[in-house]
Amino acid sequence: MIDWTAIDTVLLDMDGTLLDLHYDNAFWFEHLPRTWGARRGLDVHAAREAIHAQAERRRGTLDFYCMAYWSELLELDVAALNTELAHLIGLRPQVPEFLDWLLAAGKRRVLVTNSHRSGLDFKLARTGLDAWLDTIVCAHDLAAPKEDPAFWPRLQDLLGFDPARTLLVDDNAHVLRAARDYGIGHVLAVAQPDSKAQAQHLPDLPMLLSFGQVLPQH
Repeated sequence: MIDWTAIDTVLLDMDGTLLDLHYDNAFWFEHLPRTWGARRGLDVHAAREAIHAQAERRRGTLDFYCMAYWSELLELDVAALNTELAHLIGLRPQVPEFLDWLLAAGKRRVLVTNSHRSGLDFKLARTGLDAWLDTIVCAHDLAAPKEDPAFWPRLQDLLGFDPARTLLVDDNAHVLRAARDYGIGHVLAVAQPDSKAQAQHLPDLPMLLSFGQVLPQH
């Protein structure tokens, strides 16, 4: 599926790619609406709908991923609340094996995430994921989310990679298409970002069922 001789740099998303998206979905769709709604006399369904409407207005922007933005908007310490489901944070299957293989194969392993820095640092501390990575790039530091075409030349200027010899693995179709449009030569969409949810179907993108699927011995 992958010609590893044609790849030098591997760009890896965090939530839904290296980490199970179940944690984020449980937080944003259940825990946060329940907590916020209880303070305003709303049931979880009504609170979820209100938060979803706000999220749709900011989708594709850095605010969508920003803890500070949501804390101010909801008048709630979202970063602190985020830690209450820490037990749900976990690596997706075969992630350590895949990252170890990339190191042995001489590939550069770069985490590229839209996650707000506070959430990123919390998850790294919880998982030790940074021990398997060569570089970590937070989209907030480049002033554009990965969905934004402006993100990709800024990332290339920062890292100095050859787009044609780069692989991006991500669960977000908009991100993958933006990267492909920029000239990233190899893209893979994670089929099941949330282990407790159904797989997604993206006909225009090659799908990754598991990291074992792209290890050479498989």
